[in-house]
Amino acid sequence: MDVLSEVLSVMRTGRPRSFVETWHAPWALRFPAVPGAVGFRVVVRGTCVVLPHRSAPVRLEPGDVVLLPHGEGHVLADSPASAANARPCSPTAVDPGGTGAVTVTLCGAYELSPAGMHPLLRDLPEIVHLTTHDRPELKAAVELLTGELTRPGLGTDGVIPALLDTLLHYALRAWVETTETGWATAFTDPAVAAALAAMHREPAHPWTVASLAALAGMSRAPFAKRFTDLTGGPPLRYLTWWRMTTAARLLRTTDAPLNTIAGKVGYHSEFAFATAFKRHYGTPPGKYRRSDR
Repeated sequence: MDVLSEVLSVMRTGRPRSFVETWHAPWALRFPAVPGAVGFRVVVRGTCVVLPHRSAPVRLEPGDVVLLPHGEGHVLADSPASAANARPCSPTAVDPGGTGAVTVTLCGAYELSPAGMHPLLRDLPEIVHLTTHDRPELKAAVELLTGELTRPGLGTDGVIPALLDTLLHYALRAWVETTETGWATAFTDPAVAAALAAMHREPAHPWTVASLAALAGMSRAPFAKRFTDLTGGPPLRYLTWWRMTTAARLLRTTDAPLNTIAGKVGYHSEFAFATAFKRHYGTPPGKYRRSDR
């Protein structure tokens, strides 16, 4: 599994939600902040505007996709001048607007685990605006998802979460491909990407900065600087984060004994693992497992 796919798999929790809704101008909805979630909006028909909490308004056309990666509050409206009502999207929603132009939107959210939050998300802006016109894979995901939501059939409950995952993957891929700073560059930089892939592939390996640098084809100091510049932290700090995140996932999803999990993430004793886990999460691994369940 590639690094971006693994990042998303450890962050997600619960089931993503999505609805198709139709609005008649004038209309405006105020969405409250939802910490620990990535919201998204897709314009299927018509036009609208999203007004983020801190950023400038963004006009949306048919086929546009926006991600709100930090779960911050925002307004979605036919016009910045329309008065907003506070009401979330839902399949039983009542159109709060009038009798004017029609806009059809696809909205929803991904629940994320705060404990497994990848530093990649901190690099994302308040709103990520994408268009599907030059991204056929993103357009196809939107069309398939819209079809399942508007014309459900056998297997729809299983298809929709998979399509939402696909939509999120394609959207983040598009952001990575069009951004030239921070984590977006880390995923495409040959040296840093090689080190990330190695740590993700073998978290139990006794990696050092020197061994990661050798794998990346660089000397120790330049590699450490490049890694820190692109990711915002040194290589071994990221390794610890990935080990603890992997351990938390195993605690949530398996009944493996603590000493087995410790070995899978590079600790030779259960005591050393428990100490590191408590330092990272503020609670012992056994208590974390019981409380999560």
